[in-house]
Amino acid sequence: MNTTLEQLSKLELIALLQERESVHEQLQNKEKIIAQKQEKIDHLQLQVAQLQRMLFGQKRERFQTDSSQLPLPFDTPEIKEEKQQEELLEKIEYVRKKQNTSAHKGRVALPDHLPVEEIEIYPKGDLSQMQCIGKEVTEELECIPAKLFIRRYIRYKYAPKNKEGVLIGDLPERVIDKGIPGPGLLASILVDKYMDHLPLYRQRQRFLRENIPIAASTLDNWCKTALERLRILYDFLVEDTKSKGYLQADETPIKVLDNHKKGACHQGYYWVYHNPIDRTVLFDYQSTRSASGPERILSGFRGYLQTDGYGVYEKIAAQPGITHLACWAHARREFEKALDNDKAKATIALLFIQKLYAVEAQARENKLNSEERKELRLEKSLPIINDFGKWIAQEVKSTLPKSSIGKAMRYSIQRWDNLSAYHYDGMLEIDNNLVENAIRPVALGRKNYLFAGSHDAAQRAAIIYSFFAICKKNEVNPFQWLKHTLENIMSINQKEIRQLYPQNFKTNM
Repeated sequence: MNTTLEQLSKLELIALLQERESVHEQLQNKEKIIAQKQEKIDHLQLQVAQLQRMLFGQKRERFQTDSSQLPLPFDTPEIKEEKQQEELLEKIEYVRKKQNTSAHKGRVALPDHLPVEEIEIYPKGDLSQMQCIGKEVTEELECIPAKLFIRRYIRYKYAPKNKEGVLIGDLPERVIDKGIPGPGLLASILVDKYMDHLPLYRQRQRFLRENIPIAASTLDNWCKTALERLRILYDFLVEDTKSKGYLQADETPIKVLDNHKKGACHQGYYWVYHNPIDRTVLFDYQSTRSASGPERILSGFRGYLQTDGYGVYEKIAAQPGITHLACWAHARREFEKALDNDKAKATIALLFIQKLYAVEAQARENKLNSEERKELRLEKSLPIINDFGKWIAQEVKSTLPKSSIGKAMRYSIQRWDNLSAYHYDGMLEIDNNLVENAIRPVALGRKNYLFAGSHDAAQRAAIIYSFFAICKKNEVNPFQWLKHTLENIMSINQKEIRQLYPQNFKTNM
């Protein structure tokens, strides 16, 4: 009887222990589920905050430190901890000196190259018994709206006496044979559309206000023909871009009407290539963002290729003969997004990157050549990158992978060699911002004209976007360049056609 009671007690004890373990396991599972849900909530809250910032916040990437910045958590034998903390707390400020040559404080001086119309004003009354003792000059900037006029070519015919045949002067080469627009008018229309983002229908309204009725289809055909005239120059630009040894690449979307999809738009892409050394830009339209998109330009490319973290570029950069450079601006953006997630760590990372950009600012201010810039980077930037790498390697171990700060750290870790590669040569840039700046006019333009009428129209737009971007890089007046080019492109010797590039136009004028 006692044995039976003992056995029952043991069974009850085992059951109680099992029940306790089951309860404990359930509690652990609940805690795990709660932690997962909390992580998801934090992630969603961060996404909401980022979307709110995109809609209502500032767009400028600006980072400033505060006095509560923490010191680095690792020891650096060469630099004392106190000195390192003091450097990290340093606020880097860029002082931009503004030139002001005007006599009036805060007023910009009027340009010297503008024509001057002088109006002399004398006092009223009898001045015969008075002596002029001086004068006061007041200047104002005035405007006369664009002036349209008719250029009429009158060609006289001559016939020899008592012989057959007629002589007549030759017409100059015309952009549109038997058409009415001159090269200046075509250049103005294209600059208004692709440089100042004024759609053709608004330009047509402007013509109508001047009692000049031009059909919408006519304006469209004028643009199409003028852009086709530039295609041969664009083809030379494509070949020259392929031969460059350093390219920055990026892409941007453009909506294109698709005849095969009634009422629908196709998502096409401009693949953009910038050579920082020669300051040339090439826009290439492709209907896809897949790996086939950049093949036309980057197939067989050899040299330095600088891009963001898009996977297509990483596959291309893996080919022999290519050194892949990553972009510190993109790495900085990842940490900037993580400020709301982990401000302490994100601030330390941003301060490291800020110090790298301070070195670049120093090189620009001192106008260093490529060799001098390389030496400066090796002296000042390389130690910063090494310390930054040690810090990330230490901190990433205690960071949730799916958190914003974790993603930012892993973004940089996965591309660390590519982020450091700009030290190889002083001609290389620290980021991809120059090609992104070249893309901005497309983003502004598509807000106004919304889409391209066809895939061919999108490629024609790529032609003029390329040359206008080069004009901007080389500080060339786009209207003057385009007018000059349209006047000469059909008659120039093909061996000399590169003289029509915008960067060469400035030196020829």
